[in-house]
Amino acid sequence: MTPQPPVLNINQLSVTFKNAAQDETQVVHNVSFHINKGEKLALVGESGSGKSVTALSILQLHDRQRVTYPTGSIKFQEKNLFQLNEAKLRQVRGKEIAMIFQEPMTSLNPVYPIGTQLMEPLLLHEGLSKSAARRRMLELMALTGLPEPQKRFNTYPHTLSGGQRQRVMIAMALACSPQLLIADEPTTALDVTIQLQILELLENMQKEFGMAVLLITHNLHLLKRFAERVCVMQAGKLVESESATRLFEHPQHPYTQHLLNSEPERIQTDYDYTTVTTPLLEAKKIRCHFSMNKGFFKQAAGEIKAVDEVDIHLYPGETLGIVGESGSGKTTLGMCLLRLQNCTGSIRFANTRLDQLHTAKLRSLRHHFQVVFQDPYSSLSPRMTIEDIIGEGLVIHHPKLNRSQRREKIIKILEEVDLQADMLSRYPHEFSGGQRQRIAIARAVILEPQLILLDEPTSALDVSVQKQVLELLENLQIKHRISYLFISHDLKVIRAMSHRIIVMRNGLFIEEGETEQIFNHPQHPYTQSLLHASLLTKK
Repeated sequence: MTPQPPVLNINQLSVTFKNAAQDETQVVHNVSFHINKGEKLALVGESGSGKSVTALSILQLHDRQRVTYPTGSIKFQEKNLFQLNEAKLRQVRGKEIAMIFQEPMTSLNPVYPIGTQLMEPLLLHEGLSKSAARRRMLELMALTGLPEPQKRFNTYPHTLSGGQRQRVMIAMALACSPQLLIADEPTTALDVTIQLQILELLENMQKEFGMAVLLITHNLHLLKRFAERVCVMQAGKLVESESATRLFEHPQHPYTQHLLNSEPERIQTDYDYTTVTTPLLEAKKIRCHFSMNKGFFKQAAGEIKAVDEVDIHLYPGETLGIVGESGSGKTTLGMCLLRLQNCTGSIRFANTRLDQLHTAKLRSLRHHFQVVFQDPYSSLSPRMTIEDIIGEGLVIHHPKLNRSQRREKIIKILEEVDLQADMLSRYPHEFSGGQRQRIAIARAVILEPQLILLDEPTSALDVSVQKQVLELLENLQIKHRISYLFISHDLKVIRAMSHRIIVMRNGLFIEEGETEQIFNHPQHPYTQSLLHASLLTKK
């Protein structure tokens, strides 16, 4: 039998971007790969590797005024997509090749009900009547696991959870039974259990529709669980292409080996609890409920129990990991403990009752407990230099220091976080994500705090940068004996860093214990499901 041609064949593709001055920068260099009918191919690499640029080039979704393709061709079912005009490309987009983007909230129109948006590809490409399109989309909504499709059909995107919005995007993508589905980081913004559900859903849909899938990701566990073949990209070049099994067992390229070796491993040493008797932080019966209002007059309609009567303690130099899905209450708890969120209950920090302090007195103590947030780009002022950002706390809490003394301290802390003194006059947008997070850590550590709240500090980072930041945090903890409250939904990161772990769900602690005890002998079914989803093991 004559072998079938690939569904998609990319040959020697190069992509060049132009800036406002018409200067050109080549970001993809002679990339070649193919996808066969019904195949699951993963395109993997860190931020800036060119994987998303390559995927968007397939449907020519780049700004044509700023992007050129110096070399190469993209053939879909043996048709060169570069030779199609805009009208013919529109017939391909959504009908024959569909795409799911990383953040569904920015992909869905907030002013239209999801039903209206779901029907659009059927009305546009299939010529169905509105009633027929509605019936078809209700079937797909049910097929993708959306609860109560009839009720959800006329709701708006903001009323759905992240996982539900991604299911809407999958249903929309499958509306016209495409030959190829491009999934660009479809689970990055989701909790681990939802990630696993979406992954299993894509796998089931791929089998049912017989379509090929191009999965773009930097999550190695994800591609190991899903892909049959893997292409690895680095700096715009394809450096390795191999079956998923062989790639994980025998990676050939140094960059692939580097990626695989960057997965978080336990770097934390055991904590000797016999040497301490008094916690640095101790809180009892912490309660934070939010009232829900509805209607024009904002009438009370119940309450959300974000944190519900929990007790917690943290010892000097200890890392306490708090894990749970979005909405479990872990971030709210962290904000409550540092008095950044109103709550009830007692909070004792270094023998001082924080819950009884007025604002002025509390402000004078804040240099003892600092916060590093999830997204360093939004937590650093774009209008301030790095010197001003890191030195701001010194100005407030150590006003007696003159400018040269402050600069001396800033340079010293920059060296501790592996940054250089010549970066002082630069602004946040001039740094990579990993460098920005180092700046955020430096800003916190320069005040010599006893406690740092780390709220998802590595979730926005690539795996190799993530490992570097975790090792940096560990070294700083050892050097300065800092206690960490480490909040995350990534259990691999929590295992690497924590001495003890608390598992939260619906505002409650459902399991607590030393790290290896939780991982090796989880007691609660919810903890067991989190571990299964996080490790993404084959069934």
